[in-house]
Amino acid sequence: MTPITAPVSTFTCPRRTLAVAALAALALAGCGADGSGDSGSAGRSTSERAAFAAMLDEVAQPCSSTTEPEEGQGLAPTATPPTEPTEPGAPTEARLSDRDWCASVQHEQRIIQALQAVPDPTPAKVRRSLNALGYIDERIHGLQQDGEVTRFRLDLRAKGGRLCEAGTAAGEETDVVPCVAPATGSFEKQG
Repeated sequence: MTPITAPVSTFTCPRRTLAVAALAALALAGCGADGSGDSGSAGRSTSERAAFAAMLDEVAQPCSSTTEPEEGQGLAPTATPPTEPTEPGAPTEARLSDRDWCASVQHEQRIIQALQAVPDPTPAKVRRSLNALGYIDERIHGLQQDGEVTRFRLDLRAKGGRLCEAGTAAGEETDVVPCVAPATGSFEKQG
């Protein structure tokens, strides 16, 4: 057998070249747009989202028996339909479903309890407390200091729901109230 003296690249399989190029592209994409070089951020983000979804399910567990009306169900079973055509009315105000109302109570209790224990609730401390409860950064919005109070909003939309929470962290005066998020689209762009 005669030894081959040509460079290895001459004999490299095009599939291997493609695979190496794909791996290099993935590695570069994993570095993120900020150039931080944190190649684990994509995997961490996916696992954080999964943990967040699991937390939402766990918090809403007491609400699992709450029933939602079926789509298209507009009249009570004993009601008779109108005999004359009805005029379209003004658009109805967006509302939370029964399940979202129930889940909001669960979220509010745990958030208030955690934030009441935070001395001098700065935005950074509030974010850390919310993260410790399982709320991920991409769902925490509007963190801002307003005097001795830190205001925030949480996007808790899941499974077609519209739940959000608006809160003020102020020690014993901490308060969290439900709000209605848009059904779809960006949370930040909405009021």
